[in-house]
Amino acid sequence: MSAFIDYEKDLNKQQLEVVLHGDGPVLVLAGAGSGKTRTITYRVAYLLEHGVLPQQILLLTFTNKAAKEMLTRVAKLAGKDLKGLWGGTFHSIANRMLRLYAHKIGYTQNFTILDQEDTNSLIKTCLKEMNVDTKERRFPSPANVASILSYARNASVPVRSVLENRNTNFFSLYSVFDRLVEVYAQHKRNADAMDFDDLLLNLQKLLVENPDICEQFSNQFRYVLVDEYQDTNIIQANLVRLLSATHKNILVVGDDAQSIYSFRAACIRNILDFTKMYPSAKTFRLTTNYRSTPEILDIANYSIGNNFDQFKKDLKSICPSLEKPRLTGLANGIKEAQYITKEIGKLIEDGVPLSEIAVLFRAAFHSQALEFELMKRDIPYEYRGGLRFFARAHVKDVLAYLRLKANPKDEAAWLRVLGHQHGIGIVTAQKIILNIQSVGDLSQVCAMDISLPKKALSAWSSLTGILRELISQSSPSDLIRIVTEGDYRSFIETEYSDFKDRLDDLEQFALFAEESSDLTKFLSELSLTDEYGVAKDNSDNTNQEQIVLSTIHQAKGLEWDAVFVIHVVDGKFPSPRSMNEDGGLEEERRLFYVATTRARKKLYYTYPMTSGGELYFVLQPSLFLQELPKKLFHNVNKNKIEQNEVAIVFDELGERTGEINGKRKSFLRSVDEL
Repeated sequence: MSAFIDYEKDLNKQQLEVVLHGDGPVLVLAGAGSGKTRTITYRVAYLLEHGVLPQQILLLTFTNKAAKEMLTRVAKLAGKDLKGLWGGTFHSIANRMLRLYAHKIGYTQNFTILDQEDTNSLIKTCLKEMNVDTKERRFPSPANVASILSYARNASVPVRSVLENRNTNFFSLYSVFDRLVEVYAQHKRNADAMDFDDLLLNLQKLLVENPDICEQFSNQFRYVLVDEYQDTNIIQANLVRLLSATHKNILVVGDDAQSIYSFRAACIRNILDFTKMYPSAKTFRLTTNYRSTPEILDIANYSIGNNFDQFKKDLKSICPSLEKPRLTGLANGIKEAQYITKEIGKLIEDGVPLSEIAVLFRAAFHSQALEFELMKRDIPYEYRGGLRFFARAHVKDVLAYLRLKANPKDEAAWLRVLGHQHGIGIVTAQKIILNIQSVGDLSQVCAMDISLPKKALSAWSSLTGILRELISQSSPSDLIRIVTEGDYRSFIETEYSDFKDRLDDLEQFALFAEESSDLTKFLSELSLTDEYGVAKDNSDNTNQEQIVLSTIHQAKGLEWDAVFVIHVVDGKFPSPRSMNEDGGLEEERRLFYVATTRARKKLYYTYPMTSGGELYFVLQPSLFLQELPKKLFHNVNKNKIEQNEVAIVFDELGERTGEINGKRKSFLRSVDEL
């Protein structure tokens, strides 16, 4: 036992076993909040204290922040210089190795690393060289193309397979993509350049084609440690195997229950099949949870227990017992947002700092109603996982059409709308705007006779068709749907790799707009908020604490005292698309598990009971809520109050048809059963 570090005092028994007996192939299943970072850092410190040289250790992580944190903690713990220790992300370690031996695979040691902007520009150049007329028809943007190519390479599958299974709207272009793969690769080689994916692929190529170099590195690294192993893709798992081939002292730490990144080509089989890949592997479990109350863990354990393909484990809390999580169904999305802001107010009154409150959601568009409610109440918030709802490009795009309906002379709106038209460049757009300035209303704009080039004229004709439809409607929600069902939909599909999520955003925007009937008032309310989510005339709050709004994916690895998991409704969470994917439902349940285990003391689940405008649709709570025993929640029968709200909603419709009345009775019965 070391004279410098009291391992028995600093670690629990499970962590200590890993630190003392981590030789050979080792799988550490580290549950949420179980101190995995502490375990890894103590293991590295233990190795250093027992004569292992820093340069004989390879520590692989997924973020630079995680690598820096671990190395800082190890240095402080061990009290010695870590110079020579190889620690960092997979990509940074790959870069370091390739700088030494890139000449073996046709590059120089001074090769350039392309960032995303560089990659997009080079793809655009390649398409031009291939004589692909991206203006003749709607063609995926360079960023969208890059995303498709990247997934194929990280998942080690043909591009054609990705188009067939994930991007079916571009499948007809498979021959173009097949050729592009070759042209793009040749351009990079000619330029002595690699993109981020190349760093991993070329390191794998280097090690496989040069056994002597592979042996050199695997001889050097007596110990290889990998954090977040459940997030590795096939290439990263291969690299770990190659670099640990000699000593086979490979320790991987991860939690299969938190594997939620298949959309990035992460492969859960890497962790689930680790003991098959390494038959002599030892398996340790870290199940003592230092984060959440027993009541929160009861839900987490029960929920993830419904997954079949997993390592079974039950987290045990050392935290004091507090109240059970709350489950609340609200009449609709607006009521849900109002309930959450009210509960946030109570938490603040009870002394919970704003920075210790988080609202989590499955998809970005689920936060829209809440964001607007927070803005109205001047509650500052920080949005994680992208831009705030009303700052997103596609939302601003659609709003530009509505602004033209309200004010046909809005030059900024015209520039935005014309910028999306296939065949209209900036010069033509300025010419059109010049003609519009003398026109009184939108119908006169549509009737203008403007001399334009052939492609531009076709685009203008298509646009005026949409504008004429806008003239005939007045409600903001109808206007939004007219835009999103027209040519703009095609623009989104070709421009963005996440176009499905963006279309979901816009449908949610239309639902939100159903609460408004006056277009001018609707636009005014939106314009009186800025991108920071607070009223413009109260925007001097930059140093204030803020609550966190985040997608669940972005929240992984974080924790707060109080967490709201919202919009946990059937048809939204689990995501409908996941139901058609192999293993999709189980990954969605893991996502629910991740959301649950972000909370330390207080946990709230909410869901809307209805959606829609004039015709209401009855919604059911998520499958993940329905499969949980009612006894795990705090006084769940209080939902009867909310049922009365739903009854009022239906009563306001006058129960015009027997169908509506039947829906009401069916819904109240289903909530009662929950």
